[in-house]
Formats: sequence, structure tokens, C-alpha cells
Amino acid sequence: MAGEGSVFAPSLEGMKHVKSEQGEMLTKPFLDVCKLILPVIDKFGAALAIVKSDIGGNITRLETKYSSDPTKYKLLYSMVQEEVQAKTAKGSSSCTNGLLWLTRAMDFLVELFRNLLTHQDWTMSQACTDSYSKTLKKFHGWLASSSFSVAMKLAPDRKKFMDVISGKGDINADIDSFCSTFSPFLAENHKFLASVGMDDLKAS
Repeated sequence: MAGEGSVFAPSLEGMKHVKSEQGEMLTKPFLDVCKLILPVIDKFGAALAIVKSDIGGNITRLETKYSSDPTKYKLLYSMVQEEVQAKTAKGSSSCTNGLLWLTRAMDFLVELFRNLLTHQDWTMSQACTDSYSKTLKKFHGWLASSSFSVAMKLAPDRKKFMDVISGKGDINADIDSFCSTFSPFLAENHKFLASVGMDDLKAS
């Protein structure tokens, strides 16, 4: 696999296993796909370091819970349902909170890659800033917003970045597949979180 295809190839492969035959979101495959996206974020360097540590932290939180009882938490939403019933879902260290912010960060990345595909003339900073304002910004407080704005200024050169992530694959086709295949999973997470009243929590 190494050296073949773009950096998206492993996550595209992983997405085939995110749902059970009954169409339910499975915890481990979903988290694995998110983990496979981390190397892509690495290529942004310092600009997305905050996003990367945030995503990594939320994956770890959810994985730890899953590992405590893989049968019980086989389905992604089971840990949220449990917290909602226990009235602990709104806690800052809850799995519900983890899934919400993980999903939002992935929304940001999908939007960012869509921008790179659609707006060939945009700089990387423009693409990042636009996707940030469409996704994470409304949930961030002033502090998070300002640190994000500073980080965006460190965005890498667009052409160099695209060369690095392309590998031997058709990068535009892979980005397109990534966005179109991953978006429905994220939308489903939001729909579920909204159904339990947890989709609009903001950062302090």
C-alpha cells in the first residue's frame, strides 16, 4: 500500500467498513477512519497543529471508552445514549462532547478539501479560513477563534502541499471521493446528536 495512491487511499478503504450490514455506525471503524486522516493533517504542519491535537484527543477519549467494553460500545452512538440517560453528556470530558467536536473538526477538513478542489485559484490560507468560518467558527469562543486565525497564517504553500499529498494517485479524484463518502457519515452524526439535544454545544 505504501507509496501507492494518495494519502487519502487508506481512509477511503476504511470507509467501506464504517457501517454494519444493518446500516448502523460502528465505533471502531469510524474512529479508525478518523485516525487515518491524521497523516493528511500532518502535512499542513503548524497551521493545523491545534486541529490535529484536538482530533487526536477526542479519538483517544472515544477509543478508551470503546476498549472498556467493545461489545457494549460496538455501535458509535451507544456511548452517547448511555451518557444522555445518565445526564453526563454535557460534561466537557464526556464521549458525547468528544464525538461532537471530532465530527465538527472532520466537517472543517471536508470543507477545506472541497475548497481546494473547487477554488483552484485560492491560497491555502484562503481555503482554510473559508472552511473555518463555515464550520467551527460559530462554535468557538473568542480565544479559540483568535488562536485559529493566527495558525491559518502558517498554512503551507498550496502547490507544495498538493504535491506532497498526491503520491501516485489521482489526488483530485481521491479528494472528491473522500468528501462525498465521508460527509454523509458526519451528517448522520449531527442528526443523531441533534436528536438527543447535543448538536449545538459551544466551546467555552
